[in-house]
Amino acid sequence: MPELALLGGAKSKRKPFPEWPQFDANERRALMEVLESRVWWRTPGTRTLEFEQAFAKVHGARHGVAVTNGTAALEVTIAALGIGHGDEVILPNFTFVATASAVLFANALPVLVDVAPETYCIDPDLVEAAITSRTKAIIAVHMGGHPADLDRLSEIARRHNLSLVEDSSHAHASEWRGRRIGTFGAAGTFSFQSSKLMTAGEGGMIISNDDDFERQARSVHDCGRMPGEWFYSHFIYGSNYRLSEWQGAVLNVQLARLDEQTKRRHQNARVLDKLLCEIPGITPQKIDSRCTRNGQYAYIFHVNSKELAGISTEQFIAAMNAEGIPNQASYPPLHELHMFRNGEYRKRLAGAQASEDHAFLQQKFPHTQRAAWETVWIPQPALLGDEEDMHEIAAALRKIQRCAKEITAQPLAPARAAR
Repeated sequence: MPELALLGGAKSKRKPFPEWPQFDANERRALMEVLESRVWWRTPGTRTLEFEQAFAKVHGARHGVAVTNGTAALEVTIAALGIGHGDEVILPNFTFVATASAVLFANALPVLVDVAPETYCIDPDLVEAAITSRTKAIIAVHMGGHPADLDRLSEIARRHNLSLVEDSSHAHASEWRGRRIGTFGAAGTFSFQSSKLMTAGEGGMIISNDDDFERQARSVHDCGRMPGEWFYSHFIYGSNYRLSEWQGAVLNVQLARLDEQTKRRHQNARVLDKLLCEIPGITPQKIDSRCTRNGQYAYIFHVNSKELAGISTEQFIAAMNAEGIPNQASYPPLHELHMFRNGEYRKRLAGAQASEDHAFLQQKFPHTQRAAWETVWIPQPALLGDEEDMHEIAAALRKIQRCAKEITAQPLAPARAAR
């Protein structure tokens, strides 16, 4: 009888993982209170304001500006920093498209650099090498919840008089040297999309300790208004990125669970680190000693095909799915996206920048390629389970490693698209 579930054997994981999103009577009560108040709009309401203040405080920031989603958080941040035509922003090639599209939205050029091979976060040495007279900012992405090297990046930004933005969509409550991420630079941005570490389906947040930046960001997100001024005064270009009272109410309740859930995810991920390091061909994302807490949006590990009978990432994922272990898509390299290959991105640029060669698009990006096509991600709800769940995950992966030859003998399953 086959051992692998993929080939008809028994499934390794029968006990269900925790469901996501999580909610209880507190979310129901908060939503009913908003409903019955008839104040559903953020401007006269108090729920979103309370959430802004609470979320900022949890992360050690003076200011929070809640917006419609994580992409909007980046767009508002870029606009509030005054970045525009002819400017450049350095960011990792390994990230979700929004990190780059927010820069293009401001008619600036996203300059892509490779990531560090073990953490998959932006490489500070390559950041410094990419700085030009046009560079205005660096965006650090805390990949999977692991902070980028905030020591080096902060120092580089200060020395070159650049703004540092922390794309923290994966990293709610993550810590670097015991300090919550999001305030090491000009701003930190967060997402509350449905897969994120706390959610209202959609939503985003910008946090900062810079009073001038906060004033600009709040104006950009609210049609160019300025706090304390007449409602129909519009001082700068802005748009409507306001978060509703419904989402503010739900997120305020979700925030109350964040610390306990983050602690559990971090602890379970460290259990997985120990178990998976013992499996030939599997290498977990490295945790830097300065990362004192990882929010763990995902548990990321590298699969070395050569040590696993030539198994492809797609075949590995198909076997995982069959065994009952969930996974989610890794990001493709940004420079391989259609908009960069077909030149569509140039339509957001102007002047010489729109037509000149952009040499970074011709680079090889070896570590991004490895991260994009050879890693597997276990989504964060699985890390909300107990230690038994972690041992069951490891047992399933050991089974796949043990039976890798049987898997490689099968036709390739089109699993990547389903990730």
